[in-house]
Amino acid sequence: MISGALVLAGGFLALSGLGAVESWRHRKNLRRIPIRIHVNGTRGKSSVTRLIAAGLRAGGIRTCAKTTGTLPRMIFPDASEYPVFRPARSNIIEQLRVVEAAVAAGAEALVIECMAVHPRLQSVCELDIVQATHGVITNARADHLDVMGPTSRDVALALAGTVPCDGTLYTAEQRYIDVFSGVARDRRCRLVAIDDDRLAQIGWDDLAGFAHIEHPDNVALALAVCENLGVQRDVALRGMWTAPADPGVMSMYSVDDAGKQMTFVNGFAANDPESTGKNWNMVVDRFSGCDRRIALFNCRADRADRSVQLADACLRWKPADRYMLVGSATEVFARRALSNGMSPKRLICAERYKTPRVLDTLRGDSDRSAMIMGMGNINGVGLEIVDYFRSHNRRPTTQFTEHEYREAA
Repeated sequence: MISGALVLAGGFLALSGLGAVESWRHRKNLRRIPIRIHVNGTRGKSSVTRLIAAGLRAGGIRTCAKTTGTLPRMIFPDASEYPVFRPARSNIIEQLRVVEAAVAAGAEALVIECMAVHPRLQSVCELDIVQATHGVITNARADHLDVMGPTSRDVALALAGTVPCDGTLYTAEQRYIDVFSGVARDRRCRLVAIDDDRLAQIGWDDLAGFAHIEHPDNVALALAVCENLGVQRDVALRGMWTAPADPGVMSMYSVDDAGKQMTFVNGFAANDPESTGKNWNMVVDRFSGCDRRIALFNCRADRADRSVQLADACLRWKPADRYMLVGSATEVFARRALSNGMSPKRLICAERYKTPRVLDTLRGDSDRSAMIMGMGNINGVGLEIVDYFRSHNRRPTTQFTEHEYREAA
């Protein structure tokens, strides 16, 4: 019986140092899981992993899943989930323990999110560790350019390292389909492209069943995989509607706090400037009646390139009344934004603030209403802010219209 956190050893061996016994045991474990689905991409990996697993469970396929994104989780065939405990820094070796846990749970299918960023390690994750029967690449956008860049096409080339051999690859990335088709050809892999015609099949009735913003391309990818594995569309979709969402999904909370009306939009999961800007502009339009619009960026010292990208991009978006910086190494964002012409009066550097003081600053000294959108990263103070608004949400979550929903997606 499993209880508490799932303990996965991280970094106990270098991959190249795996002994013959460990390698033999891992290959044996892989053979005991006939369906192995490896999910990669810039944005939406965790959501797609959860959607596919939910659809397969609804179709009666005993399925385990593991997400790596906002909060690493191991999800079991009864839909219960446990945090992945890491005694040290994340290490792709933990994927071996995920496979072992899935075998112990009697899984017929394992849906596993790629946790590697370095291009070589992405290939290692697929060719040596997962050896997927089905691969998924959600999209290829300008993120982690310090490792996979310098361009988004280079990102696509890096992500192509997880194209399976003698399997099937699904992707909703249309700009770099030539990259994926070339690698798929080399690896004797069938390519299924989620093009505009397939996306058009995802109707409003399909999307409205979710209690959060779920992107049409994510749903289309997950349905394509589930249908390929024999699960009927309506069955898979009902399973996806009822499954818990990843903590990082885009959602809204309305809070009456000390007489002040605040609406918080969790947009932390959209890390790349293209997706983040699209979401920000849509939300600003939706809340044009709010007195204050606050762009809250959660920065990370190990993601300085992302801070630079967002600082460059945010002045091209619809303007905010205040830009608030929390997290670590906020000076990277601040210096870049000020050099780009941002008014110092609009910038609030709150790196040294504890979460209660951040919330006090967001409330402000007046009775004016506010819309706050969190962006950049959810870890640390970002997650604490989300937890606050979620727990104080006194009214039903504000729903997007169909037009707004598709704009956000």
